[in-house]
Amino acid sequence: MDKKIAQLYDNGKVNEAIHLLVQKIDQKPQNIENYLQLSTYLLEQGSVDQAQQLLEQAQHLVKKPQELNYNLAVSYYMQGDFDKALALLDQIPNDDLTLYQKALTYLKLGQSQKALAYALTIKKIDEKVQELLGDIWLSLGENDQAQQSYLAIPVDKRTAKIYFLLGVSTMEKDRNKAEAYFAKAKAMDEKYYKRAMDQYASIMKMLNDKEKKK
Repeated sequence: MDKKIAQLYDNGKVNEAIHLLVQKIDQKPQNIENYLQLSTYLLEQGSVDQAQQLLEQAQHLVKKPQELNYNLAVSYYMQGDFDKALALLDQIPNDDLTLYQKALTYLKLGQSQKALAYALTIKKIDEKVQELLGDIWLSLGENDQAQQSYLAIPVDKRTAKIYFLLGVSTMEKDRNKAEAYFAKAKAMDEKYYKRAMDQYASIMKMLNDKEKKK
């Protein structure tokens, strides 16, 4: 990784950093590091299409195209092409990063048990992993386990999403506590809260309708 360019990027000079990396790639099309650095920045900036195109072109130019697989898998994942993402992830040794991405992808595919199996083998458990575990437990209907995972995230690292899902996972046991979590989520990000509450309400309605039909 080019540290000078990384510093520019970290200082908010995103376009400049990207421009310099494009120049470096033009000068040395075989250098894999430049593709990885540029694609990471493009993914972070939400330019997923561009990142994917860059990496797919790079596959034909670099000596070890498999080293591009992780970033390419992430770009496929962000495009919603989960099967393609998994096909690449399966070619990569299972380090924590790969296990995390596999668990994330299986969760999106609705294969929560598989997602859990991968997530539970991650060695370094940080707040991102706790959030993922919470999401997986919630999808399996294991509210207590989900709540424990979300509560393991330090208070200063909790987002509106975390507070909202704490509300969801606490609702059955303690309505007042759940309402307090929802209020925190709303105070942090009202737009997210409204969107999430609409989704939650429609899911609950669907479940209630199913129960009535039984």
